[in-house]
Amino acid sequence: MTTSQEQLLPATSRALLHRIAVAQAEGRAPSLVAAVVRDGRTVWHGSRTSVGGHAPDETVQYRIGSITKTFTAVLVLRLRDEGLLELGDPLEKHLSGTGAGEATIAELLAHTSGLAAESPGPWWERTAGSLRPELSDVLGEQPFLHPSGRRFHYSNPGYTLLGALVEKLRGAPWEDVLRREVLEPLGLNRTGTRPQAPHAGGWAVHPWADVMLPEPVEDLGRMAPAGQLWSTTADLARFAVFLAKGDDRVLRADTVREMRTPAAPPEAADVADGAAYGLGMQIQHREGRLLVGHGGSLPGFLASLAISVEDDVAAVVLANCTSGPLVSAVAADLVRIVAEAEPRIPEPWRPMPQVDDAALELAGQWYWGTYAFALRLTADGLVSLEPLSGKGRRSRFRANGDGTWTGLEGYYAGELLTAVRRPDGTVDHLDLGSFVFTRQPYDEGAAVPGGVDPDGWRGSDSL
Repeated sequence: MTTSQEQLLPATSRALLHRIAVAQAEGRAPSLVAAVVRDGRTVWHGSRTSVGGHAPDETVQYRIGSITKTFTAVLVLRLRDEGLLELGDPLEKHLSGTGAGEATIAELLAHTSGLAAESPGPWWERTAGSLRPELSDVLGEQPFLHPSGRRFHYSNPGYTLLGALVEKLRGAPWEDVLRREVLEPLGLNRTGTRPQAPHAGGWAVHPWADVMLPEPVEDLGRMAPAGQLWSTTADLARFAVFLAKGDDRVLRADTVREMRTPAAPPEAADVADGAAYGLGMQIQHREGRLLVGHGGSLPGFLASLAISVEDDVAAVVLANCTSGPLVSAVAADLVRIVAEAEPRIPEPWRPMPQVDDAALELAGQWYWGTYAFALRLTADGLVSLEPLSGKGRRSRFRANGDGTWTGLEGYYAGELLTAVRRPDGTVDHLDLGSFVFTRQPYDEGAAVPGGVDPDGWRGSDSL
């Protein structure tokens, strides 16, 4: 057992150690290693192992399975940001002859393409990739199980297609592009497609006896973009910081925010669990906390990466067993322990550096019919509109530089907010996608659709 608790209180560190110790013992994992990130730095590392006198540290590699998909998604978003493709493009526009070209790139990223979950047999995770040398071998004769864009259906072959797309547009193997464009810029020197010592061995633990069986280590070939990578808690901690904050050398902050935004309609079971999927990232609500990241598994290995952007806390959990501890729950608990025991201290309030007079004029209370709303200027230069009751439609808006603002989220995402002025220059009302907001409920002096009864408001005697 090893631990490091720099910057965390002793009680917090002990709670983290207790959580992973219970997970390793009850889950019967040969080893389990974890890390916690706060404020952009690793602040805790711990591990438990069945091997006496030896424990993995933050440099030991484990297979991370489908966390690989998030790396592949980053490469695709880089292509989009460079203008080489649009997310709405059908795959056929850039990669022809696959038999699945009607699916759009966004649908492949969000698992709404309708493709099957797995490649036709034999079990691809436990057999050599050389058995599936071509995309047609990965997809099979009937790659689609559902109409494209209609439902979320997790698809490993979909990410194989995205890897092939990256190779086509970059003119280089997926592995080389990943190393050059993501791993090296972010300093992920212990992440790669093949194990490099020190690395953990993968084990199957017998379900009814405390005995183990080694799992084979296969090169997944064409399926590599869906689950090939090996990594460490140290590297995945750095990757978590990138997914929360962005890095202009790889992806801007607004693009990684887009990856973290739900892009797929959840299944009924997922709604009950508070789960959704973005562009290469899983999204889940746990005990009132929004977590983003991804999980992964391959025979012999389990992995989970969970990030709470609001708390600025992330956790990585890796284990070397086929089944055992529910590492996604462990990662979520590590985030919760730190966020609750040592809540984030907010930055000091400071006045805005510059005043947007046009926006400031609009600040205050507005009414959509009889619903009261507040329009506020935020420190990051945005405008927020939210109901005073605390419930209902709300959104932040980004200034377009021409006196209009564009909604960023929720019902008003993409909708235009405009201040409509009278001939004398004063504001008559706000127009938000045809909805009229006035300074008073049904303001008779404003252009309210349908007009306002000339007799005005009245009491019960008028009923």
